[in-house]
Amino acid sequence: MDTGSDFQEHHRTADIGTIPSPAVYRRALPAEYMDADAVKVLRRLERHGYIAYLVGGGVRDLLLDRRPKDFDVATDARPGEVKRLFRNCRVIGRRFRLAHILFSEGKIIECATFRRDPGQDEDGLSLDDGDDDDLLIRHDNHFGEPHEDAFRRDFTINGLFYDIRRGEVIDYVGGMADLERRIVRTIGDPSVRFREDPVRILRAIKFSARLDMGIDREVYRAVLDHRGELAKAAKPRVLEELLRLLRGGAAHRSIFLTLDMGVLGEVLPGLAESLDPRNDASELVFQRLRMIDELRADGELPSDAVLLAALFSGAYEAKLAEGLAPSAAIAEVLDEPSERLALPRRLRDRITTIVLVQKRLRAGRFSSLVRRDFFADGAALHVIDRMAQGEPVPDWAIDPPAPDELPEDAMPRRRRRRRRR
Repeated sequence: MDTGSDFQEHHRTADIGTIPSPAVYRRALPAEYMDADAVKVLRRLERHGYIAYLVGGGVRDLLLDRRPKDFDVATDARPGEVKRLFRNCRVIGRRFRLAHILFSEGKIIECATFRRDPGQDEDGLSLDDGDDDDLLIRHDNHFGEPHEDAFRRDFTINGLFYDIRRGEVIDYVGGMADLERRIVRTIGDPSVRFREDPVRILRAIKFSARLDMGIDREVYRAVLDHRGELAKAAKPRVLEELLRLLRGGAAHRSIFLTLDMGVLGEVLPGLAESLDPRNDASELVFQRLRMIDELRADGELPSDAVLLAALFSGAYEAKLAEGLAPSAAIAEVLDEPSERLALPRRLRDRITTIVLVQKRLRAGRFSSLVRRDFFADGAALHVIDRMAQGEPVPDWAIDPPAPDELPEDAMPRRRRRRRRR
């Protein structure tokens, strides 16, 4: 099947208001990875006459025989109708509303009504006024049909629906072929899609690294051409996507790709310079990222503060080599993400604290720190650093002791204040 020509034909017929016919594949998804609560949501919506599909990353991961992190549902039911069906439902969002169905232990099944491209009218016709200088999407607030919902998604591998009742994958966008080819490809022209939402550039890198997939040639060229568009994206979104690169189990490959494709240089040029292979500290930073991936594989993902501290460690060490004091060095390193990514003050302060405490931890002088709320993060960063340098990791860092487990002579004594006379 020529998925590229099929996709172009589907896209053309959608533009003129004709509903395209999807490719349909009978597939049994791995039952051990399926979420029982998501199945309940789908079944109830179907019993009440609504169309309801499993959608997005959950379908993609199940087809790749991976355990999904989230299970999302797409339906023709409006948010208010979903709320009437589920007592454990809350509707969020002021402009575009989503239904969150709440289950035990904080689990949320997100249930979204099918949407359409905000650049089309009710008949599916383009509303483009011919000015293509700024394609940035600022509103995405229009309900639509299943095929319209598929076309408005970012990548083909994320545009698949799964009909649990029939056991069928519904594919309007050529996503199944791209999963088999193990390639990341945008739905539609990548230059347009990246200009609509530049954060998709980081998402393309994330999926390539995390799923061990190649990047389509046209997508790769579009990343190089439009990486500067990331300056237009909301700073907190760019920060969150950077954190997802670090959290996903492929931090080493993700950051390497952002560096290799010039994306990191657009987002954080100072950090990119510190990771240049010509800098002595860069290899140790990438080794720390490898250790983070190992910890993630063992189910021990460190906090965001630890992840960022490890990422910025090379830049920090370079500042120390220039003769800056530790506090001044970390402050200078964190100025860039604070400005360019709107790094929250609380997160910046935590990074600063756990970086500065490493000298004491290396000396084994940790007993006075055990009671502090940052101690676990400091110990986690210490473990990553030791592992990266091939050094033995002390037991106290792997399993930090509680204050009451320390010997009496290890606990700090309060200094008695002298009375003023």
